[in-house]
Amino acid sequence: MNDYVTLLLGLACAGIGGELFVRGAVGLAHWLRISPGIIGATIAAFATSSPELSVSISSAMSGVPQIALGDALGSNVVNVALILAVALTISGILCPRDSIRRDFPMALLIPVITGVLILDGTLGRLDGVIFMGMFLAWLVAAIIESRKQRSATESVLGEFRVGMILLSCLSGLTLLLAAGYLIVVGARGIAMSHGMDEFIIGATVVAVGTSVPELATAVIAKLRGHDEVGLGTLLGSNVFNGAFIISVAAVIHPITVDWQEVVIALVFGFVALILAYPTGKGFIERKRGFFLLALYAVYLTAILQQ
Repeated sequence: MNDYVTLLLGLACAGIGGELFVRGAVGLAHWLRISPGIIGATIAAFATSSPELSVSISSAMSGVPQIALGDALGSNVVNVALILAVALTISGILCPRDSIRRDFPMALLIPVITGVLILDGTLGRLDGVIFMGMFLAWLVAAIIESRKQRSATESVLGEFRVGMILLSCLSGLTLLLAAGYLIVVGARGIAMSHGMDEFIIGATVVAVGTSVPELATAVIAKLRGHDEVGLGTLLGSNVFNGAFIISVAAVIHPITVDWQEVVIALVFGFVALILAYPTGKGFIERKRGFFLLALYAVYLTAILQQ
């Protein structure tokens, strides 16, 4: 099969599968009476990061973990500088206090730690364990917060009976796993045929493709007036990508790092979070969306020149 067709088929599976998985996961959280912000930062974030996880496992087991690293770091730039930016251009967003206390600091810490750990040119298994420890610490904090905020919650993406919820989760997960395989095969083929670096393919084409579920969640949540779900999903996804997914890839197959390439994604991801960081009463103004879109354009220009 043509590599471009394979990649497009994988991206389509990621979008459809991610949407089904998100709907099922949010419906399950609604049934369990978990607050919307926590739904976004944990269950929905995990669901929307499933394509990245699939790519991470598939690429690492195929001996090309650079695609996993590029996808994880590139997706974090896409989440904030593109997806959050699009949501902000609709209207400003009021950030929940728990996101300011827990999610933003961890999302900012991850690129800093990554920058330190790649100084030796490799992300090894020990580095993967460090990332896993960071992820578990954040997850425990989120679980503790969810118990404090446990309440009856509104459905954000539709109400399902339990059977339909489980069917949606399982069918979505199946498509996401297929997407991971197809995206890796297609992206690797394109990289080889054009002499392009696998990290750059991961940080651009694959990153946008695997972020389709986050885009769907953020825009739907925004249009339905559930800003906390969209923002929580994006920030939680950044933590999943930067800590858990990189950890999995590094443990399966240590990653040889081209520092010049990786630092671009790290710096732009960090700057995007700084630009989006809420001030005052936790409000993120609409005008910041346009600044973030401009930043994403600069990011693409910079990384494609490598």
